[in-house]
Amino acid sequence: MIIMDLKIDNFLAFKNFHMNMSYPKKIVDSYIDHEYLQERTNFRYKKVNILMGGNATGKTSIGKVLMCICNFIKNKEANSIVSKVGDTKKEASITVDFIGHSLRMYRLDIKVKPSDEEGELPKVFVCKRVTDIGEKDRYETCAAKIDRIPLEYNEDYAEELEKIDPIGWMFTYPSDMGNKAVEFPQDPSFLKVMEYTLKSLDPAIKSVEKSKEVVNTFIVHMQSGDLLVQDGEVIKKNILSSGTKAGIDIASLIYSIYKGECGFYYCDEKFSYIHSELEKAFLNVMIHGLRNGEQLFFTTHNSDIMDLPLPKHSYIFLKKDIHNEEEPIKCVYASDYLKRNTDSIRRAIDNDLFAISPNLEYVYEIAEISEFSKEEC
Repeated sequence: MIIMDLKIDNFLAFKNFHMNMSYPKKIVDSYIDHEYLQERTNFRYKKVNILMGGNATGKTSIGKVLMCICNFIKNKEANSIVSKVGDTKKEASITVDFIGHSLRMYRLDIKVKPSDEEGELPKVFVCKRVTDIGEKDRYETCAAKIDRIPLEYNEDYAEELEKIDPIGWMFTYPSDMGNKAVEFPQDPSFLKVMEYTLKSLDPAIKSVEKSKEVVNTFIVHMQSGDLLVQDGEVIKKNILSSGTKAGIDIASLIYSIYKGECGFYYCDEKFSYIHSELEKAFLNVMIHGLRNGEQLFFTTHNSDIMDLPLPKHSYIFLKKDIHNEEEPIKCVYASDYLKRNTDSIRRAIDNDLFAISPNLEYVYEIAEISEFSKEEC
């Protein structure tokens, strides 16, 4: 699956939110290979999307909305969509353009209308529109073709969703967002990925092996003793650092990318406790493993990521403006501001060109609280 365009209104903290994953012209000698559909070279898409921004700007929430959309398409069940509505007294809507496994572009319009009577559940309506991607087509021409198809909502959303080709996806979130058991692959190569990942994150780890006695369990051999990783959870968690525990999910994600299992990957805040150079190295490995027609979203606070030789269109900054009630969260695209090859994203950030710097005013106000006297007790 490739996400091309996303519009969100009245879900979570998003109002009139819009994010686009197309880019206008092919880049010569790009660090990222094949940022276009293999048989439709004019149809360009952002293969790697680095989402950056301050706290509470929506990086995780975008992933949550996308995951709800994917689950909605797969399960034909609307509870997860309805639960994300912001103001339940108002209509909410999502529009997403995406590519499945075939050379077709879908537009899925989802509308949630509040119930007229108290106690009734909101009603969900769906419109699915699709167009074939022609040999010379770009995203913009396909979007224009879909625009010409009448927007007709169907209350029988299962019927509409049934017409969409199967899609694949993988989302990874911080460990405190859930404790769902992880089914480890039986492939021996996964063991190698797990071992190399954990040894990179903790030099005290000597090796990793699969347990022969306990199902879905790995044994981590350390200088201080052995640990069990069962169903994705570490037994005796306090022995491993937070970064090393995150390495279990990182290993699963990298393995899935290199096996080409899902096609769409959303990696959210998995490197908060990991050294900057290691985060850059792991991201490089992820990008290297992406196949044609696949896509990665990667959220981070690490400004050192901007030193990677990625195209400028790969960087999307999220900006929150609490004074803008109509559009509180918006996207800022580095490529809209920096046009020359010599333009530096890091320098632009340092000079706050995108106006996304966090508000430090209240942080320094803490030191001025009058009750905090420095007089001797």
